Amino acid sequence: MDIQTPNSDPSQFPPGTIRLEDRRASHSELALSPTPSDDPDDPLNWSSLRKGVNFALTCSYVCFAFVLVDINSLAYRGYISELGLTYRTFNVASGANFVGLALGCLFFLPCVHKFGRRPIYLISALVQFACAVWWANFHTAGELIGVNLLAGFAGSISEAIVMITIVDLFFVHQRARLNGIFVFMQSLGTTAGPIAMGYVVVDLGWRWMWWIIAIFLGVNFLLVLFFFEESKYVPTFVGQSTSSRVPVTVENSKGEEVGEKIAKPVTTRMSSGPGRSRKPIRQRLAFVTKTPGPIWQHFYQPLIVLVFLPAVAYTATAYGTILAFFSAMASASSYFLIYPPYNFSPSAIGLFHLGGFIGALLGTLIMSPLIDWTIVPLSKRNTGIFEPEMRLWMSIPAALINCAALLIYGIGLGRVLHWAIIAFAQGMFGFGFITSADVALTYLSDSYPDILADALVAVVVTRNAFAAIIRFAFTAWLQGMGIRNTFILIGVIALVSMSVPIVLIFCGKRARVRTAEKYRRFAKKQQVHRQF
Repeated sequence: MDIQTPNSDPSQFPPGTIRLEDRRASHSELALSPTPSDDPDDPLNWSSLRKGVNFALTCSYVCFAFVLVDINSLAYRGYISELGLTYRTFNVASGANFVGLALGCLFFLPCVHKFGRRPIYLISALVQFACAVWWANFHTAGELIGVNLLAGFAGSISEAIVMITIVDLFFVHQRARLNGIFVFMQSLGTTAGPIAMGYVVVDLGWRWMWWIIAIFLGVNFLLVLFFFEESKYVPTFVGQSTSSRVPVTVENSKGEEVGEKIAKPVTTRMSSGPGRSRKPIRQRLAFVTKTPGPIWQHFYQPLIVLVFLPAVAYTATAYGTILAFFSAMASASSYFLIYPPYNFSPSAIGLFHLGGFIGALLGTLIMSPLIDWTIVPLSKRNTGIFEPEMRLWMSIPAALINCAALLIYGIGLGRVLHWAIIAFAQGMFGFGFITSADVALTYLSDSYPDILADALVAVVVTRNAFAAIIRFAFTAWLQGMGIRNTFILIGVIALVSMSVPIVLIFCGKRARVRTAEKYRRFAKKQQVHRQF
């Protein structure tokens, strides 16, 4: 990794490189990045309580979104006995869910730029509530596929808009912990949700499982409606402002700079004054916070940044493969554990997820703070300069843990080992899943914060495409290779994926330097009001 000198000019740093420790002060101190304004409506200046409420509501939303789509396996036995559905239909429906997750992100995320975070949260929560009601009343294979597709479409923002909200509210040195909590809430929904709902299926039937989750989703919608504040920062210019004239770059149809036209006046952001009061609650809870300008570029730009920015490609691949592996484990559990010699009931299948929950919890408590903590001494050694690649060291042990977990899981099912061994493997994977996803997502938000929304669209589309392919092909894959060989192959893929962050640790900064101009051109097209 290249080392910056103490006198390095921050204005010359590549994207993502920041001065995390200011050694030019009378005593060494941690610098806040991004730098907050003196505006009380700047989300970075919100009180800890306001930030905590907003973040807690996003976490609640994420948890219920994943409960909705991951308790489906508990009803599999009922689908077979009552509706005559097959394992292939179940996998196709699950694949349709991932397709919805990918397509929904392409549609919803551009709207975040134009209309704010709050309306997208509300629309998503309302549609999820409707999906739970539909799930409780469906009868045919076509309906199962349709409701999975719609639920994925509605829940698509759960994987991207939360990270955008984290960047809205928190500083660089806090993001890994918060991203870790976000990923843990995903895991909580996928593990603790089935644990609780398994007993509901046994006592009340699988349709009541959906009615109960519909109640929770309805309550969640009301909480978001009345307590979630818009976190998109649109500065209000008060007092005296200054104007300067800046050249406007002219681009041809290929996006190449061909010259400049007459400069136009631009109002620069001025101090709002320490005595300014906050917006009234009516404005803070406005349904729409609209910003001027087109949004059409956000529909195609995610695919461009995926190709040209290595950090985006790495995060998309790492996050996509880890989710695909998790999807394969969930599919195998829902099928193999209900037959001899295991003969698991729905409640037992739910309890089986306890291993994954414990692993995810330990990963959140241990690894997420460690990912944040390690960048401080590494930055000190680097003359106070933080490089995003410092995060990637923690991905190496995570990849090894994931590989071992997948091998134990597949071989355990193939040789019909005791269920406790398989549950232990799932716990290992939960630990590695949290760490791998946290590192990848935080590395992305550190490297390219000004285009995070578009980058996350690329990541979510890619990861859900991987998961959809796994679900669509998994039945044939098992029939052709068997459960043991299938997971041995998946484990080898997980091990090979470890080489990518190793390469980026030593070459990632050079890639950010080479792509800096592309990044800045992409950033110019964003509706960005803060200079990170």
